[in-house]
Amino acid sequence: MPHIVLAALFLGLAGAVAGVIGTAGGITTLVAYPALLAVGVAPLAANVTNSVAMLGSGLGSASRAAPDIAGLGAVIRRWAPVSITASLAGAVLLVVTPAGVFDRVVPFLIAAGSLILLLQPRISRWQEASGRVWGKTAVFGGLSTVSVYNGYFGAGSGILLIALLLLTREPVLHRANAAKNVLLAASDLLPAVLFALTAHVVWAAAIPLGVGTLGGGLIGPSIARRVRPGLLRVLIACTGFALATWLLISP
Repeated sequence: MPHIVLAALFLGLAGAVAGVIGTAGGITTLVAYPALLAVGVAPLAANVTNSVAMLGSGLGSASRAAPDIAGLGAVIRRWAPVSITASLAGAVLLVVTPAGVFDRVVPFLIAAGSLILLLQPRISRWQEASGRVWGKTAVFGGLSTVSVYNGYFGAGSGILLIALLLLTREPVLHRANAAKNVLLAASDLLPAVLFALTAHVVWAAAIPLGVGTLGGGLIGPSIARRVRPGLLRVLIACTGFALATWLLISP
């Protein structure tokens, strides 16, 4: 019993930290996934359990996003159906295919998104100078790809979605981050239901982790608004590179 209580407290604390990191633009999995492994949850079960628990972070951050997404309602309404559908497709893919199909490219996707974040100011200046913008087909393809990946594994999908928003619709980082929080909250719901019904969710770990992420998700947006955009960009990118390296070298 003491071991179970300590594990629950540890996961609750890890969830709170993950929730703050995620809603402030970082990667919740950088904290939550290793925490699940540390208490003895198997890798695939940890992935599924983490996806369910992260609903707390998403719901908490989405509930605090209103001040930062003013004027972005049309973009969110246009992107949400694509993101929701593609995320569900990614979750179905995880359930019906062998584990590890996407895992080989995960570190490279996260690293690419982190690099795009660092280069985004220069890319935006180049876009403005050249007059080039993403077409509807490119936006649809990028959003669909990120969302399928989000439903399948999800680590770093927030970074990829922020990068897509920054390059196409919203050049202000904390507003792009808030829009990302709303889109991911909507997109993660159906995959979580699917995992709960068909996959091995470790509820004894998911519940304390989810409660922690809910608390972290509620205070994360306030932290994001107070951090300078340049510093926030570097912090997000560094967490992305750290997770990419960890996934690349870990068995």
